[in-house]
Amino acid sequence: MKDLPKWFTNDGGTVYKKGSEVTNPFTDAVAQLNGNELSMYDFIMGCQMVPMNKEIQTNFRKALDWFRVANPEAYMTLLD
Repeated sequence: MKDLPKWFTNDGGTVYKKGSEVTNPFTDAVAQLNGNELSMYDFIMGCQMVPMNKEIQTNFRKALDWFRVANPEAYMTLLD
């Protein structure tokens, strides 16, 4: 399991201990995520629900980059 970056935990990101199965709402494809991946996935999805200022946009990009490295298969299934 890839560690969450300091910017995520220092900025109060929610960290889940357990993972879960996640479904892509557009394709119905499913991916199994561990706790850290689920934490970052929820952050990414949350960023898309709020108006993006520069800080949110920067963290959103960092989150996508982290997820792409942590679980490339799930990234392609859920976010690409």
